[in-house]
Amino acid sequence: MIDQALLDILACPKCKKSVHYNDDKTALVCDVCQLAYPIRDDIPVMLMDEAKSLAE
Repeated sequence: MIDQALLDILACPKCKKSVHYNDDKTALVCDVCQLAYPIRDDIPVMLMDEAKSLAE
């Protein structure tokens, strides 16, 4: 799990808004962009190329 202090400063690279865990804590979600950024080996991958659309 990501430390809360780190989670508080992480932002979506596209819109710069805050992100939060999805329900199963496998990704960080930006509600504004409707993108989910994966978490691999407890490290958030905050790259737009790796993000999955929530609209799909």
